[in-house]
Amino acid sequence: MVTGLNISELREHIGAAGKVVRVVIADHKGSAPRETGTYMLVSDTEQFGTIGGGALEYEAVADARKMLAQSGDWRRTFSKVPLGPNLGQCCGGSVSLLAESFGETELAHLETLQGPFVRPVISGKPEASPFPVQKYLRETRSGVVNTALTLLNDWLIEPLESPKHPLWIYGAGHVGRALVTTLEGLPFALTWVDSARDRFPTDIPAHADMLVAANPADAVAYAPNDAQHIVLTYSHSIDLEICQRVLSRAFGGLGLIGSDTKRTRFIRRLSAAGVDPSRLECPIGNRTLGKEPMAIAVGVTAALLEQLRAEKQKTREVSA
Repeated sequence: MVTGLNISELREHIGAAGKVVRVVIADHKGSAPRETGTYMLVSDTEQFGTIGGGALEYEAVADARKMLAQSGDWRRTFSKVPLGPNLGQCCGGSVSLLAESFGETELAHLETLQGPFVRPVISGKPEASPFPVQKYLRETRSGVVNTALTLLNDWLIEPLESPKHPLWIYGAGHVGRALVTTLEGLPFALTWVDSARDRFPTDIPAHADMLVAANPADAVAYAPNDAQHIVLTYSHSIDLEICQRVLSRAFGGLGLIGSDTKRTRFIRRLSAAGVDPSRLECPIGNRTLGKEPMAIAVGVTAALLEQLRAEKQKTREVSA
C-alpha cells in the first residue's frame, strides 16, 4: 500500500485485532522492491499489504509479531536493511524500515492531529521535535518543500492519507468488474453504478461503493465536480445519456468504452444535443493489449495512474 497514514484503516484493524504493527519503508537507496512510503499492517494472525515480499518481508512480519507480544505503548523499531546476498535478495539497494505498534492509545493521538504525523524512530510518545524537523514542517506549510514522507534527523514526517480521487464507473458487466478489480489498492474512491442489484457481483469489493440507479444517468448528478467518469454499460443509449449528463456539468474526465465508429456517432449526437464533446475520450484502454475485459481494464488503469502522475508533477513544478 502506498499513500499517507490512513487513520480509518488503522481504526478498523485495531478494532478487529486490538493492536497491529505498521511496517513502513521510511527510506530506500538504489534498487528496492518497493518505494519509500510503502507499508503493510501485521496482526497476530494476518497481514495486510506488502513491502515487496521475499526474505525482507518475511523477517519484517516475524519481527512485527514479536513486537505485538510485548507490552507497552509507543513501541517502535528502526532498521536499515541491505538488499544483498545475505538476505537472499539481489536488488542491490537498501531500505530503512520503521515498525510501530498501534493500539487505542496511539489511535487516540492520531485522531487529534491536524497535520502530518511526526515522531522519532525510537520508542516513546512524540514530544517536541528538533529544530531541523520544525524548520522542514514550516517549509511544507509555506509550500517551499513537498509534503512527502521524509526521514530527517531520526524523525519520520508522514502526511496523513491524501483524499482519494473520485472515480465513477458505470456498468457492472465483464469490463466493469475487471476494472474494479485492477483498481484495488490504488488512490481512487470508487462509486460503481448500474441499474439493478443483480447486475453486480454477489460480493462487492471493499474498495468500491455500489450505487443502484434505475437510470444510471441519474447518478451523474451526485458525483463530485472533480470526478473521473468511466462509462461501460450494456446499452449505447444509456452510455449516450450518461455522457451527455457528464458533459453538461463540471467533471474531471470522461472515458467511454467503444470504437472509433462509436466515438464518431457519439460526438455527432452530443453536438446535436448542444454539449461540447471535446473532452470525451473514446475508445478507452490500450488497443495493443487486446480486447479482453482484463486487458481493457489494465489499459484504463494505467492511463488513470499516468494522469495522476502528470498532475502531481505539474503541482511540483508550480510549487518549485
